[in-house]
Amino acid sequence: MNIQEVKSEKGIIAWLVEDHTVEIVNIGFAFKGGTKQDPVGKEGMAKLMAGLFIEGAGHYDSDAFQVKLDHAGAEMSLDAQSDDIYGSVCMLSKKQDAAFGLLRLALNAPRFEQGPIDRVRAEIVSRIVGSERDPNAIAQRKWLRAIYGAHPCSRLGEGTKESLPGITPSDLRAFHQAIFARDGLHIAVVGDIDANTLRERLDQLFGDLPEQQTLVPVYDVAPKLGQLVEENYDLPQTSLTLAWPGVKPSAPDFYAAVLLNDILGGSYLTSRLYEEVRQKRGLAYHVSSELTLDSLLVTTETRSDCAAQTLSIVRDVVKQMAQQGPTGAELKAAKKHLIGAYAIDQLGSTRSIADRLLDLQIHKADVDYNQRRARSIGRVTLKQVKAAAKKLLSAEPAILVVGPPLGGKDE
Repeated sequence: MNIQEVKSEKGIIAWLVEDHTVEIVNIGFAFKGGTKQDPVGKEGMAKLMAGLFIEGAGHYDSDAFQVKLDHAGAEMSLDAQSDDIYGSVCMLSKKQDAAFGLLRLALNAPRFEQGPIDRVRAEIVSRIVGSERDPNAIAQRKWLRAIYGAHPCSRLGEGTKESLPGITPSDLRAFHQAIFARDGLHIAVVGDIDANTLRERLDQLFGDLPEQQTLVPVYDVAPKLGQLVEENYDLPQTSLTLAWPGVKPSAPDFYAAVLLNDILGGSYLTSRLYEEVRQKRGLAYHVSSELTLDSLLVTTETRSDCAAQTLSIVRDVVKQMAQQGPTGAELKAAKKHLIGAYAIDQLGSTRSIADRLLDLQIHKADVDYNQRRARSIGRVTLKQVKAAAKKLLSAEPAILVVGPPLGGKDE
């Protein structure tokens, strides 16, 4: 896969993979910011703004814009996550003039009219109300408050019934102005477009945006571990989540941690957790681990009368991994899996390639990352993975239990 770095006359950079086998162009873009930028008292701002992305721009109101979008054969979406606002566009290359024109309007001239605002806000509030009796949603809110305290990470991105009604069109315009600027922008393009055409399109789309964002500083926070969070409900199944420290992609032991996670629970059917929890004891259909920027998470669901036993087994498996690390055979198998499955898992379509290229840029990877990745994984030694296991898994985890009390009695 040949990744080209394309730079426009105004200095806007995109990563491009040309693919002329199908007449489709996929574009992914991201602006630094996201739900962490929501002002206090107006939580849900970023999600509401994202929901209005195709609800009118320029001289087209909501209905007219979406009719034009259909005629152009294009799809557009925007999603606000905690640290970034992600956009995705898929268009027919033969109709790209119309699609690029509409995208330019959506990026540069959103209307933020009261009617669409009220409708999209009502949809979000309806989801919030619907989650008020959902044990897992209640537990998630409780969990975030427990491990992140008052940090913006503890807030759910959709906001609250109280915060959303206070968001005005003026608020949305100011928020858009602060976020949609060129210095916080990353772009990935995959499909039936060449570098010269893209170079011109970049300035057409993004060239009129402000040069600099005006973001509110958000300090880093590490999750507070070593605590038990329970949300007790009389449920037939208990959900368990355990959190240990995570590793950032820039850390020198990142690939050792990636391999550790694959051995522990990331490789679904061959992991240690799957072997001990599912294969040997049949306690759960699913058990897995995931490595994130700030946590290594283990999740599973089991019959409620088996929850204490399952939790004990998970902790024993992790404790053994922390003390002894993986075997040489496990490491060899994990390297083979992570290198061999990468193209299938991450690069299976033009959309997934664009998503992956965007993610690499956000995490400050070089354009030749895909070529270097296999070598970086291959160079990791057993000693390094054992060191990562001891470093990450020796901590006392934070534990979330959703279901009947583990002791079998209501408090």
